[in-house]
Amino acid sequence: MSEDDGTAASSGSRDAEYLNKLIAAAARREHEAFEQVFRHLSDPVHRLALTIVGDVAQAEEIAQEVLTEIWRTAGRFDPGKSNAMAWALMIARRRAIDRVRSAAADARREQRTAEFAVPWDQVSEAVEDGLDRETLRRSLDGLNDPQRRAITLVFVDGHTVAEAALILDIPPGTVKSRIRAALINLRRGMRADL
Repeated sequence: MSEDDGTAASSGSRDAEYLNKLIAAAARREHEAFEQVFRHLSDPVHRLALTIVGDVAQAEEIAQEVLTEIWRTAGRFDPGKSNAMAWALMIARRRAIDRVRSAAADARREQRTAEFAVPWDQVSEAVEDGLDRETLRRSLDGLNDPQRRAITLVFVDGHTVAEAALILDIPPGTVKSRIRAALINLRRGMRADL
């Protein structure tokens, strides 16, 4: 190893020790220390998040979340286990991976919902055209309350799924699920009455 390599290694070691001390000071809620921590960590945390999520806005959100977490949890940092940079990047990596997994799960959920989507207009027309109102009323009485409320809001009162979700204070996907289950139960009930 050349003398320059030794100087660079000791400089990196001094930087790591300095950052470790800054984290300890931030744990004592010394704002100036945290400003230094922010200056040292924001770029590396942002770059790592950007590498993982591939979106500038999301990487900025993740970096902000990570730095907030560092401020909140600085007292848990153990310089005996890791240096501050590695600790911060581990938090950033975990957050970014969670974000990617969450987005993938959301996309899979949306795809499954789309695959099972009921053509609402066709179902509505079939129900109105093919069956008498008394059979429909008996079948509606056979639904549980959440299903009956969802299907009534959309098909009887004419609300959109989004409006029904607001009225019921539940996510739109839950309204769709309740309507889907209600339609299945209505079909069964109406077939039994025929």
